[in-house]
Parts: sequence; structure tokens; C-alpha cells
Amino acid sequence: MTTQDSTGSSTDSGTGSTTTWTAARVARLVDHTLLKPEAQAADVVALLADARDLGVLAVCVSPSFLPLDRLEGASTDGLVVATVCGFPSGKHTSEVKAAEAAAAVAAGAHEVDMVIDVGAALAGDVEAVRADIAAVRAAVPAPGVLKVIVESAALPDDVLVAVCRAAEEAGADFVKTSTGFHPAGGASVHAVEVMHATVGGRLGIKASGGIRTAEAAVALLEAGATRLGLSGTAAVLDGLPRG
Repeated sequence: MTTQDSTGSSTDSGTGSTTTWTAARVARLVDHTLLKPEAQAADVVALLADARDLGVLAVCVSPSFLPLDRLEGASTDGLVVATVCGFPSGKHTSEVKAAEAAAAVAAGAHEVDMVIDVGAALAGDVEAVRADIAAVRAAVPAPGVLKVIVESAALPDDVLVAVCRAAEEAGADFVKTSTGFHPAGGASVHAVEVMHATVGGRLGIKASGGIRTAEAAVALLEAGATRLGLSGTAAVLDGLPRG
């Protein structure tokens, strides 16, 4: 059992070990995200400036803004650039997802977060999900990073496990909880625990969707998340100790 205190420290009662999640440490695990449909170029430029000030690892933006260096005043210096494909429904054909991913990589994206066909997963067609991921993987060759958004809140545990295994078999680098747009909800500690138990240590686990406080972020990291997708990054980091 892991307990947390107001300083951002967590203690494992089984081992007695303590982890201090400082703002600087957590920032290096953050994809600072802007995927709102109403976002404009000026918003992306502001996002990039905020990302550098906050010390985050990456920014995640809609593919229509790529390449980012064409935006007046934009600077990606020192930042990983991530984008999405098949977003947010996942109901695009594999060919369309792969083409979108390939275009994003050609336009400077280092990482692509794709959305699975949740309906196919719920119908038990895991092979279709695996093939869909494999098609996008082929469009995002190494060293490009592929994250697979599974919409964990919409999946029963057994389906979540099967989808995570399919992502691993198809060559994904990460599994990711949520788009943040699904009515079923976003990231949960339980979902991250299931994902970690299934592929942890082999694939990265990105928790995203509805993470608004430092306490929520730490709980997800303690559950096994290795990356966080945040739109309210400053508020989360402000709730953590400096250092």
C-alpha cells in the first residue's frame, strides 16, 4: 500500500521506501497538451513558451499545426514534439491513421499518439485492433515513438488487458489511458494499475485525461504511469515541492 502526504512524498508501507515527486521531476514526465478544437496558432506559440518555462519533456498538439517552426514566434528548442492521429474517435480506417501519422512524422513530430477503434475492442476483435496499431507503427519507424490511446474508462478490465497486449505485440512504445474527450472519463489509478500489471517494464504507460491536481498526478505515477498528459500543467506542478 502506498500513502501520500501534502509534500508530494509517497511511502510504500511494504518496503518503507519513500519517493519525493518534486515539480522538476514530474515536469520531465509531462506532455504539455493543447488539443482543443478551437485552438489557434497563437495558443500553440504560448503553449511552447509555457513548456520551456515549466521544464516539461514534451508538447502535444494537433497535427494541423505541424511543422511548428512555421508558426511565427514558435520555438521547440529542447522539447519533444508529439501529436495525435485518429483523434479523438479512433473510427478512422487504418490507412487514414497511418497516412496521418506518416505526414506528422515528416512534419517534425517525434511521437504520435494514436486512438484505437474502441468499438472493435469491445466487440472482441482484438486482431483488428492489433492490425490497426501495426499499420500506424509502420508509419512511425524508430526512433519515432508510438503511443496507443485505449480509452481505458470505456473498457472492462479483461478487454483493457487484451488491448494492452495487442499494442505490445504490434510494436507500440506506450499505452495511454485516454483522449480526454470520451464521455466515460479519463485516467484512473485502477486503469493504470491494470496496464502496469500487463505491460509495465516493457511499454511506457501514459496517463492522460482529467488530471488536474498534484495529488492525482502523484497517485497515477505511483500506480505505474511513466508519462502524464496534462493541459493544466502549471496547476499540477504548483502543488508539488520545488527541487
